[in-house]
Amino acid sequence: MNVLVLGSGGREDAICKKISQSNLLNHLYAVPGNPGIATVATCTNIQPFNEPSLKAFVSEKQIDLIIPGGETYLVEGVANWFQNTDVFVFGPTKEATMIESSKEFAKELMEKHSIPTAYYQSFTSYSKAIDYIENVTRPYVIKYNGLAAGKGVLVTSDITEAKTFLKEVLEHNTMGNESVIIEEYLEGDEFSFMCFVHNDIVVPMPICQDHKRLLENEQGPNTGGMGMISPVLSIKSDTILKSFMFIMQKTAKAMVQNNTPFTGFLYGGLIQTTDGPKVIEFNARFGDPEAEVLFELLTSDLLEIIVQLKENKIPKPSWSLEAVCGVTLASEGYPKGYQKGFEIKGIDDTVYQMGTAINGDKLVTNGGRVLFVIGKGSSPLEAMYNVYENIEKITFDNMIYRKDIGQKSLRGDVWKK
Repeated sequence: MNVLVLGSGGREDAICKKISQSNLLNHLYAVPGNPGIATVATCTNIQPFNEPSLKAFVSEKQIDLIIPGGETYLVEGVANWFQNTDVFVFGPTKEATMIESSKEFAKELMEKHSIPTAYYQSFTSYSKAIDYIENVTRPYVIKYNGLAAGKGVLVTSDITEAKTFLKEVLEHNTMGNESVIIEEYLEGDEFSFMCFVHNDIVVPMPICQDHKRLLENEQGPNTGGMGMISPVLSIKSDTILKSFMFIMQKTAKAMVQNNTPFTGFLYGGLIQTTDGPKVIEFNARFGDPEAEVLFELLTSDLLEIIVQLKENKIPKPSWSLEAVCGVTLASEGYPKGYQKGFEIKGIDDTVYQMGTAINGDKLVTNGGRVLFVIGKGSSPLEAMYNVYENIEKITFDNMIYRKDIGQKSLRGDVWKK
């Protein structure tokens, strides 16, 4: 098979490296790719958001399978462009992508099909949103309704901060011309539950736990993800089973009934509460850095899994029993302004490239999140220790990272390097 992966981050690096191991693969292409992806794929700088340009490339290279990485490709409708063709896109249509691109769509779907989630209200008026938060229990959970690259959520007990966020979004339109939803605050341990999905076929992956906040002890602004660990010892086995049956499977079936059937990687951002697992959010693609951690654990052929789904068969992937911990190395100033172009030294095969470029003969920083470093072990504790050992080998100017990734997953155990 000839395969095309769309994207340039750590997620796409992980997808490409896993697919490159497949016996079914003939040639792997990436658009635009990155220096890490270029070690296993042919990177091409065409216009992926231009339908004629992408179709011409796919035809020329005789592409059989397209895997869109980020949400932008899905919102643009890449999957729609290749409907009724021989090219299989392992990603949802623009309509199905609304489970991520519209918080209101997702909430209405969950409400209609009794999928557990937080109570919410939607607002387009700044004054009405202010009236609402002045009369509800803190903390406030405020979410921009559209896409915001993981940065459109504010959780705070500070009403001044909440009002500032609402003014920026609803009056200044800093994230776009969209509404916000304000949710009840859910208490409990959060976790990521990824599934392979094709219509009503849902195949679970191991759960993992993301660390969204920039700073240690879950402080600072939300980011695209500063670290990840799997397994998550604090999440009970019955929570995982209930999450699969009553959330992930139920959601896939609801999407079919809604005439927006889902194909691709369905991401459930879930929380274990005293009332059972509930949905915080859905994403319509593989999480980043979930992909980097979970594909380290996948021992089956990824391409074979996708082909089986295309043929409406139920794959049975195998997973390593190892623990994996990963840490994001970012540029100082992220997630706001940051400098680029600093030379990176010391990377090896424990590293996925998220925001890098080649300058002459040097690998340099080219994004807010730069590298994702992996550590493995027979236990989460050992994996956590090993990832920080691996980080010590890597250098670039203005490098920042969290030093407590994985700590909250250990049922209260305390670990420090």
